[in-house]
Amino acid sequence: MNVFVLLYNSQTEKEGIHSIELRGRTIVLMFEEKDDAERYCGLLEAQDFPLPTVEIINIDEIRDFCANLNYECKLVERNFVPKTVEDRLLISPPQKNLEVDNWSINESKEDNVDLNSIKENLEKLL
Repeated sequence: MNVFVLLYNSQTEKEGIHSIELRGRTIVLMFEEKDDAERYCGLLEAQDFPLPTVEIINIDEIRDFCANLNYECKLVERNFVPKTVEDRLLISPPQKNLEVDNWSINESKEDNVDLNSIKENLEKLL
């Protein structure tokens, strides 16, 4: 099965994959639908995040990548409806980001969940 992921600096030495930090865990997002991945990119751009590219990749490759780095991966399925605050981060990016030029596997930062920001981002989808 192929999924869509968000890559920064695609096909360069500084290539990186978009992930979110949640309670000390690094989570790589995988999208079943390209439109959902592109929508997420639009939300990132609206928040002045660096703009990633949407790339198609085999889900097993992403799972292996995540397992090797002790990351988690989450699939955002077609017609995904969030049920928790954490689920909402799968369709609406957090308000802060790490610098994409300074990747560090050992670097760990926690995101504070800002419900008002999530609500605003969800309203932008309508």
